[in-house]
Amino acid sequence: MQQSTAPPVTPTAVSPARRVAVLTVMCLALAVVVGMLASLLVAVPDMARDLGATEAQLQWIMNAYGVTFAGLLLLGGALGDRYGRKGVLLAGLAVFTLASAGVLWIDDVNLVIVLRGLAGVGAALVMPMTLSIITNVYPPEERGRAVGVWSGVSFGSALLAVLLAGGLLEAYSWRSVFLVNAVLAALALLAAAVLAPTSRSAVTARLDGVGALLSVVGTGALVFAIVEGPELGWSDGAVLTGFVMGVGGLSAFVWWELRCAHPLLDVRVFRLRGVSAGSLIITAESIAMFGFFFLGLQYLQQILGYSPIRSGLALITMAFGAMVFSPLAPGFARRYGMRAVMSLGMVLIAAGLGVLAVTVDGGGIWAFMSATSLLGAGIAFAATPATEAIVAALPPARQGVASALNDLTRELGGVLGIAILGSVFNTTYRSETGEAVRGLPAEAGDAARDSLAGALRAAAETGGRSGERLADAAREAFNSGMTDALIGGIAVVVLGAAAAVALLSHRGRSGRRRSIPDGSAGGGR
Repeated sequence: MQQSTAPPVTPTAVSPARRVAVLTVMCLALAVVVGMLASLLVAVPDMARDLGATEAQLQWIMNAYGVTFAGLLLLGGALGDRYGRKGVLLAGLAVFTLASAGVLWIDDVNLVIVLRGLAGVGAALVMPMTLSIITNVYPPEERGRAVGVWSGVSFGSALLAVLLAGGLLEAYSWRSVFLVNAVLAALALLAAAVLAPTSRSAVTARLDGVGALLSVVGTGALVFAIVEGPELGWSDGAVLTGFVMGVGGLSAFVWWELRCAHPLLDVRVFRLRGVSAGSLIITAESIAMFGFFFLGLQYLQQILGYSPIRSGLALITMAFGAMVFSPLAPGFARRYGMRAVMSLGMVLIAAGLGVLAVTVDGGGIWAFMSATSLLGAGIAFAATPATEAIVAALPPARQGVASALNDLTRELGGVLGIAILGSVFNTTYRSETGEAVRGLPAEAGDAARDSLAGALRAAAETGGRSGERLADAAREAFNSGMTDALIGGIAVVVLGAAAAVALLSHRGRSGRRRSIPDGSAGGGR
């Protein structure tokens, strides 16, 4: 394959003070788009009551954002490299702001779902640009710490968003969550317009439209199937069609990218061990953490009886651990090696999940906060070096796509975590509530089997000793299901860490940076 003849791209020359300002603004933009999904986890119950939404509609209020977000990330990164990262960032923030603000005046739940999908389009343009702009303005010797800050914010902001949303819901309606997100996005838009430097790839290759279409169809269909599988059933026709389209679209994407002169993502980049190992680590920890996050909020509110804001406060130690240790992780990686630090992070994550698994039934809040402290530190030591490994393995001219690849592994890991670990939980919960709902009216029995909230409502309506037995059985079933899901998360973390360590341990010629074709994201021969 022909080697690249493009001139090397050096970081944009900006003063140290402006670099800090750019990092701050990029982290604000990142926090807004990442925190939106976490905010909705808290706001959805109020939205259901106000809008009269069905369970399926509530699922799509959450999932429309994730589907468009994940499906368009690679395209968003490529657009930034091709047409200018600052312009794409500003366009994404504008779309996100308008879509979030539009919810304030709408009472039709289907229109809310459409606007959530549109906000996901904006987020897909914003998230990869934040990291690529940071890597473009920081010189290599300072880039690791800046990426560490970005990585800490990418996770910590989700937890802080839960706290903020809980506080807003204590005093205002659910619409206040959308208002605050729109205002913060508008502030990030104005600040980025003033402070962010312009940059783009030095290689002016034609945009890979076919690759972009195949990536959107393949990723979007796969995410749809994963999201709908637990709700509709894995053998449902729509779910099976989604899997077929997803696998077919992504297979066609790989086939096309291997033959395209200027690919959207040169899939040979995965021959670079930093990219492969980093992607494995991020995917595995995202599966475990998003699965925990989805179940942990329910545990705090429905088992421990916490309000939304108290639930947010219970997770603050996790955010603190992630945000404090993330900037330190690159220094540890340089001193002790990336493999050792990422392994430490995954061990801490597995330990935190293990503590939760053995203390779910009766452990209380202090056991929960101790475990989440381990999880926060583990995320810092695992995800930060993994992110740096991906962006460092790819050339500066393709940092938009490099950033999008990093973000895509996070988003797909999150969707997989909620779907897979949620499915493990549901299987156990339904099995263990089967005996308790026997004898109840059909509608009450179905509600009790569907969720803990439905079981507690049915118990209150039944009353007496029968109602108490149903409530106790449902809580025990929830604890058992959460324990099984956490054990599943531990298995994912261990397998992902073992595979990444094996990749980084292997030595040979292919571990060096390979030549890349003009305008590609990476490559090899």
